[in-house]
Amino acid sequence: MINKHIVKILFDNKQIKTRIDEIAKWINSNYKNSQEIVFVAVLKGSLIFLTDLIQQIEIDSMVDCIIAKSYFGGTQSGGELKVITDIDLKIENKDVILIDDIFDSGITLTKISEHLKLKKPKSLKIITLFYKKEKRKTDIEPDYFGFEVPDAFLVGYGLDYQEKYRNWPFVAIFDPNKKE
Repeated sequence: MINKHIVKILFDNKQIKTRIDEIAKWINSNYKNSQEIVFVAVLKGSLIFLTDLIQQIEIDSMVDCIIAKSYFGGTQSGGELKVITDIDLKIENKDVILIDDIFDSGITLTKISEHLKLKKPKSLKIITLFYKKEKRKTDIEPDYFGFEVPDAFLVGYGLDYQEKYRNWPFVAIFDPNKKE
């Protein structure tokens, strides 16, 4: 599975799974008094993360998805957000956890958070597997995250380049212009 565009593998599958276990424990502890959690996954990137995470949640929960794009085929976030598919569930007075693969500039998650807050959830938290802290351009931060990562383009474990490489069980720095 070696690809000539991989610069460096940052996290192997075991490291990722261990960190997801820790995130699940945090959720179970912090929401132990919650009647029900609604997980809202930002697709497509968060799908693998959410699938592995939700199996370890001990509180009754529901899952919904929102499809929004800020990357349009390249390696840089365009800053503009387009909501393609909204959630179906009613989240008013419910504890909502917004799940995404990566917190990059924060623009996507800020806009999605604002959108969800209009639906009047009881609480709204953001959890991401990866966080590019140095690239943040908004006032919000994830409430909990798995790994702080460098400002580089990442692929694997849900992260893609032109819709490819999401299935890699690891996360790597990726350079589409890198020669062998």
